[in-house]
Amino acid sequence: MKRLSGCLFLSLFAAQLHAADLMQVYREAQDNDPNFAAARATLDAGREKAPQGLSGLLPSLSLSGNTSWNENQLSTHNGPTLMKPNYNANGWQLTLSQPVFRWQNVVAYDQAKLQVAQAEANFAQASQDLILRVSQAYFDVLYASENLAALRANKAAIAQQLELAKKSFEVGTATITDTHEAQARYDLASAQEIAADSELELRQRTLQALIGKETGPLAPTRKDAEILPPEPADMNRWVAAAESDSLAVQAQQAAADIAEREVSRQRAGHYPTLDLVANHGYNKTYNSINGSQFDTDFSNIGLQLNIPLFQGGAVLSKQREAAANRNAAQSGLEASRRNAALAARQYYLGVANGLAQIKALRAAQASSLSALESNKLGYEVGVRINIDVLNAENQVYTARRDLAKATFDTLMAQLRLKAAVGALDETALQQVNALLDPSSAQ
Repeated sequence: MKRLSGCLFLSLFAAQLHAADLMQVYREAQDNDPNFAAARATLDAGREKAPQGLSGLLPSLSLSGNTSWNENQLSTHNGPTLMKPNYNANGWQLTLSQPVFRWQNVVAYDQAKLQVAQAEANFAQASQDLILRVSQAYFDVLYASENLAALRANKAAIAQQLELAKKSFEVGTATITDTHEAQARYDLASAQEIAADSELELRQRTLQALIGKETGPLAPTRKDAEILPPEPADMNRWVAAAESDSLAVQAQQAAADIAEREVSRQRAGHYPTLDLVANHGYNKTYNSINGSQFDTDFSNIGLQLNIPLFQGGAVLSKQREAAANRNAAQSGLEASRRNAALAARQYYLGVANGLAQIKALRAAQASSLSALESNKLGYEVGVRINIDVLNAENQVYTARRDLAKATFDTLMAQLRLKAAVGALDETALQQVNALLDPSSAQ
């Protein structure tokens, strides 16, 4: 029993140490994010456009019935009333109608298929948006945690320098200025710590809003994580791909095609329509003259032609409206292409410049650590003063924080670059997730 309890405790302890990674948080968001749930429901609604459009080409069947009570009074001219026949008449009719030629229905079916494609593109874009929102919220928490840790470490170092400055002043080896400067640095670090702690709380709540529960510890990036440069290493190829493959462009292209077909559908208001119509029914009537009753069964089949001549100018007005909407959709498509091209350029440069910045900041971090050690040694031998050590320590923590931010920003630029060309999916997210270290926790 003791061994079992010990194993259970170790399992729970190990589970607590194992931080959630980006893929786990993303899975939680897929199940709990209300915006993504709304996008999924909108997709289901959009897919119903196809059967609705097809219904305009298929036969329709309807059943109607009637019944009426009749009261009549028959009399001769200026004479007495002869009879008052009262009777009930009723009947029913089954009607089958099959469109033979209705051009507007054909065009409407084409539009319905494009509306489904548009709904699919919008949902794919919502899926990409979920990946980006989760990743941004995840890295915002990591950066806020890193920033708070750096400020706390800086504050602890300043506290040590403050105590040393006070002791040195007491024994006469330092001036009161060193103590005041260290105290000012400590008070400022305390204020920064409070702000950073509040920022971390806000970022955690933002992520919580996506997954519907508290996040717990998160896996940070590995110390040896290497971010790969964009492939292909040609910005123009990324721009060309964005102009054609961006999901926003695909959705707007479908909207433009729908608007183009709407012009044809409204023009069809001038065209004749031809339907195949078949009827079968029953009527019961009463002959008020001789009091006899008639039961009639009937069936007929034929073609029904309708030629529109004039509808008060409504058809021409709807054509002009559709043409204006088509022009607006074409302009929207061009704007979408330009925005996609701009995004591809922006995020390609973000990745390229981010990689260079990471390299420089890693060198700066190593240099700041060396400078800190030199300043500490110089302070011990009296060639450096307290403020020099404080500045060196602050530089170390600043370099560490800036390196973390550059890493997170570069990873986000990488994801956004793939989203710009419609290539952001779970595979891309798993590649980023592979750079995290679940055995650590923040």
